[in-house]
Amino acid sequence: MNEAEFIAALRTLPLHPGAEGLRDDTATLAIGGETLILTHDAIAEGVHYRPGTDPFDIAWKLVAVNLSDLAAKGAAPLGVLIGAVLVEGAERFVEGLRAILTEYAVPLLGGDTISVKPATFGCTAIGRAGAAVPRRDGGRTGDALWVTGTIGAAMLGFEAGDGAAYLRPRPRLAEGRALAPHVHAMMDVSDGLLLDAFRLAEASGCTVEIARAALPVAPGADPLRAATWGDDYELLFAAPADFAPPVAATRIGTLTDKRAVPLLLDGAAPDFPLGYQHR
Repeated sequence: MNEAEFIAALRTLPLHPGAEGLRDDTATLAIGGETLILTHDAIAEGVHYRPGTDPFDIAWKLVAVNLSDLAAKGAAPLGVLIGAVLVEGAERFVEGLRAILTEYAVPLLGGDTISVKPATFGCTAIGRAGAAVPRRDGGRTGDALWVTGTIGAAMLGFEAGDGAAYLRPRPRLAEGRALAPHVHAMMDVSDGLLLDAFRLAEASGCTVEIARAALPVAPGADPLRAATWGDDYELLFAAPADFAPPVAATRIGTLTDKRAVPLLLDGAAPDFPLGYQHR
């Protein structure tokens, strides 16, 4: 059973309406006059970080990837719960947690601790939504597709073995809050820009046309490899064609009526993997 088949099986279970059919990265929970955004991501040794990585960086990345999901909903973080593994140098994990939680003013709510190898860490992040909560399926024909920042820096950092963009991504929380009231669809770029653009277009019932020359690539990165590598944690969003983003972003494509495939690159359907998928 691959990832897609496993998620399809989960959709046969009783689902809360806020789970959005398990087609997004977060769940929405209305309580009284508040709307909460909940997300959970795990990172594993040998998959999301190299063996021997400083536990400080493991802690930072663990929290950052979850805060990135909140950013894509324009949510303000309320707190996190951590599923920690007692690795060698666990005191550095605590220092890393302290650094990122302080940086983004996010309190620790609790969690659990185990001892297992290879190590897998989990984090649940809870945020308070604003007046608008963009989904990934809200894109419309004629929308422009934009991405914040650049892509490929995480790939270069991974290949160098010590890159901050790979080890310590910076979730776009402020940008997400600025964009949320204005965009039609938004998600973070975690598995590769092309794959995540494919997902946004498919969920929205559209096809996205992307120009390779428009991709905002980090200096020294190959555009195509950067667009399929992932771990960038930038924000990908669809907005009206005349929208002027209030944050630094690059227009990379346009949503059109649905065609045979959800994504066209330079006018053609790519014949290579678009990004990272769990098998």
